[in-house]
Amino acid sequence: MDDRVRARAFAKVNLFLRVLAREADGFHGIETLFCRISLADDLTVERTASGVSLETAADNLGPPENNLAARAAQMVLDATGRRFGVRLVLSKHIPVGAGLGGGSSDAAAALVAVNQLANNAVPRHELLQLAARLGSDVPFFVSDAALALAWAHGDRMIRLPPLPSAPMLVVSPARGVATADAYGWLDAARTAPLRRGGLALDLDALTTWGDIGRMAGNDFEAAVFEYRPELRAAFEALVATRPLVCRMTGSGAALFAVYRSARDREDARMMLPPRHGTVLPAETLAGPPPPV
Repeated sequence: MDDRVRARAFAKVNLFLRVLAREADGFHGIETLFCRISLADDLTVERTASGVSLETAADNLGPPENNLAARAAQMVLDATGRRFGVRLVLSKHIPVGAGLGGGSSDAAAALVAVNQLANNAVPRHELLQLAARLGSDVPFFVSDAALALAWAHGDRMIRLPPLPSAPMLVVSPARGVATADAYGWLDAARTAPLRRGGLALDLDALTTWGDIGRMAGNDFEAAVFEYRPELRAAFEALVATRPLVCRMTGSGAALFAVYRSARDREDARMMLPPRHGTVLPAETLAGPPPPV
């Protein structure tokens, strides 16, 4: 039986994101296309006698007891009778508070890794239920899908054949956007009752980057850009590099652009002034991530 498990927690981008009306429970439904990308945190999980501890050099993750990875580890221990404890060592590479799903991916990696230390005592379908309790992005990360269409609170998914791997840039501004703020700005901007037009998705139209570029969109963009004009300026600068796809991911603040070639990506990187934030090269994943 393993005493230590190492995992990579990959980030995601939302190739499109529609936010539906606010529901009675205060949450919003969504429709989104998740795509996994190569930016990743590193997580090591070691068996201990009892409890959950978290070690990380990152100083912007908040109290350890509120960390999603620590909460995920505790969930698996509770579900398996707490026969042992774990020590989590987290190395952050995904920008925090950027809409890239770093915290959710860390949580998913912790769920799978601690379950592996428990000899996979929690069945896969129950692991997905635990993931849904942690956050709307976590079930996608628990799955090994590179591309998935998701709706409701992100916990209903259809796995899709992955798109071809493509070079991309992620622009991470110095200041993030709080998810609660983004939803508040979006609700305030919707002065009339929300009535969305029909959306008919042909899965054959989700197989090329050209098709994705024509349908990509993010409902948060207009509202967030209104309150954060520096993000609008960064977005316009990124669009000017002529990518196949350019959007904000999640509720912000990170922006991403997908290119035809690595050469196009490097040319674009040279065009972006540093005032717009940290520019990170990455690739979209064309297959499942490496196993834990």
